[in-house]
Amino acid sequence: MSSVIFFCSVIIGTLFITYSAASRTFNTREFYAAGNRMTGLQNGVAIAGDYMSAASFLGIAGTIAMYGFDGFLYAIGFFVSYLVMLFLIAEPLHNLGKYTLADAISVRFESKWLRGAIAAVTLLITVFYMIAQLVGAGALIHYLLGIDYAAAVMVVGTLMTIYVVFGGMEATSWVQIIKAILLLTGTLIICLIVLSRFHWSLAELFVYVGEATPMKERFLHPGNKFNQPLDILSLNLALILGTAGLPHIIVRLFTVKDAPTTRQSIITATWVMGAFYLMTILLGFGASAFIGWEFIQDAGFGGNLTVTMLAEALGGEFLMAYISAVAFATILAVVTGLVLSASSAFAHDLYSHIIRNGMASEREQVWVAKLSSVGVGVISIWLAIGAQKMNVAILVALTFAVAASANFPLIFFTIYWRRFTLQGALTGIVTGALSALILVCLGPSVMDPESGMILAEPLFPLANPGVVSIPLGFFGAIVGSLASRPAPGASDHYDAVLFQAHTGTRQGLRHSVAAKSE
Repeated sequence: MSSVIFFCSVIIGTLFITYSAASRTFNTREFYAAGNRMTGLQNGVAIAGDYMSAASFLGIAGTIAMYGFDGFLYAIGFFVSYLVMLFLIAEPLHNLGKYTLADAISVRFESKWLRGAIAAVTLLITVFYMIAQLVGAGALIHYLLGIDYAAAVMVVGTLMTIYVVFGGMEATSWVQIIKAILLLTGTLIICLIVLSRFHWSLAELFVYVGEATPMKERFLHPGNKFNQPLDILSLNLALILGTAGLPHIIVRLFTVKDAPTTRQSIITATWVMGAFYLMTILLGFGASAFIGWEFIQDAGFGGNLTVTMLAEALGGEFLMAYISAVAFATILAVVTGLVLSASSAFAHDLYSHIIRNGMASEREQVWVAKLSSVGVGVISIWLAIGAQKMNVAILVALTFAVAASANFPLIFFTIYWRRFTLQGALTGIVTGALSALILVCLGPSVMDPESGMILAEPLFPLANPGVVSIPLGFFGAIVGSLASRPAPGASDHYDAVLFQAHTGTRQGLRHSVAAKSE
């Protein structure tokens, strides 16, 4: 009964937020960017809420509980990725963009082909990532409430579509902010209970788990899950560089008014996520101590229910119900951001700029965005129901690999390389996306003689192809640029773009365009 009450509270609360925001989603600036009203603190917490997915909350804690130190490698990659965002990407993208990644890139390269390629990669990333989240949501709700898997996916999918269609970016942002607060509160409560059982001593907890698992002291050292250095390098490259290319994170950079607020947003998000990921160590080790390593291994679900089982062991049904509702809110917040990102790519990039040649009215764009949100929601629900027994690790690996291999080289060279050309941009994004997709399909996540989608030995040895696909994305962009001739006035135009990227003013860009036209 407690679980039902908490779940209903989350649903009612988020629907009220959507109702409050509905009256303000009357134009594209409000729908896509919340009117640029978000403060640095609000946007930073929303970014953290958008990024700390079920994989972070449930997956990392479960992996630490089963493999010790190696599970924390995921948290390190997720956390360090925001330093890349802070120092290289965030402020220039905010200064160049308006609503989407394609807007920022188009300041330097105005091309329907390139905008279409960026939109296609955005849809690929968001839909695959959304399916992974929906599959996890269906399994979680089915386990906790006994609801049929398909019905659970439909509930989550319907809610995420309602939030976006009626509330736009403002409702999405506040759902993510509240989710982040609930997540930090729930995690802190469990961590305090765990520490209290060990006399508030981290050292005592570490000594205990070092003896409590069959791995003994090895549990606290690397090599229990990842025993190949190349695997670790490939995983962390994808996590660190992929975050800067995730469309649902990039669109959050456009919800604030200026570059300093963007910087404050990323710094806030980094602090919030840093605190959370440090607490996942206590969640994982606490689970090993109070649930038992063998029980977690035998429970199935890849360790993804470890946190809910720990909450039940420490605080009974009430705490487990609260943590389960937090996990539910976590999934809702992430998929809502994904839907908004996908609908922005379709309505703003494909429909408004390619199909309508920039001639669509504000009202028309908002309606298309809302209709595309419904379409994305329906397609994602349908695919997620069919993917019930699929290994979602495939989709997560593909999401970060494509973002790191296709989007990151494009963003980096657009901002920092003068010789970069339109042909190089197209070559790089296509090479990066295709190489990541092909290598994931040829890797052990898909090809496995015992349990793979393809029952055969993998042709590529790594589950995450980042160490190969990311250099290929950069290589494609470099070769495409060097093999093509820059457009007339490209150097002056780059100076203007660089000026705008670092100052936020379009004056230099206007002068560049005027000189070029003369």
